[in-house]
Amino acid sequence: MSQPMIILYDVPSNIPQPWAPNIWRVRLILNFKRLPYRTTWVEFPDVEETFRAIGAPPTSVRNDGRPVFSLPVIVDPIRSPQAPIVLSNANHIAEYLEVTYPARQVFPEGSRALQALFVHYIQEIFAKPLLPIMVPLSHQHLPERSQSHFFSGMTQSYLSVPPEREQAWRAVQEQFNFLANILDKNSGTDGDGVVAMGHELTYADFAIVSVIIWIEKVSPHDGWVRVRQWNGGRWGKLWERCKSCMDVF
Repeated sequence: MSQPMIILYDVPSNIPQPWAPNIWRVRLILNFKRLPYRTTWVEFPDVEETFRAIGAPPTSVRNDGRPVFSLPVIVDPIRSPQAPIVLSNANHIAEYLEVTYPARQVFPEGSRALQALFVHYIQEIFAKPLLPIMVPLSHQHLPERSQSHFFSGMTQSYLSVPPEREQAWRAVQEQFNFLANILDKNSGTDGDGVVAMGHELTYADFAIVSVIIWIEKVSPHDGWVRVRQWNGGRWGKLWERCKSCMDVF
């Protein structure tokens, strides 16, 4: 009998590897913890039907009370093949994986609250200036059905790369500069100057590097060329530190 494997749902694209940062946060943990998993690809128009069918919890609720289903989702049959665990929301999945499979910790003792705050900052503040640049570029890499689905929920202008490209990248660089100054406090005796919590990789690093992977996959000849040179090469070093966790199964 084959070994039960965790299923990770992701969105397909026309580039060789996936790019969605929220899903990469989960994939990095699965690889870091060396858990058996496989990726199942689901296009955006099929997300709600697919996730309703497997019993995935909605990630939010619309003003009219209708549930919203979104990626990432995992199905974990390892502990209970007859009644697998089905979870959505990257942060909920991360905490579940840590509690269920504690080997190779991503939440060192006493760090969960601070890491949750840090990841919230990465999502809600740090990554925000990237959206006008990266969302249109990401949209271009979606299959045609998923592109059309995007159009139904967004204005055409939101899916256009901003004409003030250099100004947009300067706003992104300001966020990277601020974060680099904070992380530099862990240099010297307090850390290796690469990771967020001193010397060992944690969920905080995966939150950062998932954004970097998004840039590297979707804008390799523009965005990634810029970012990897900023702040003394710090972000390229973090990418290299996490490279062993970037397999796609």
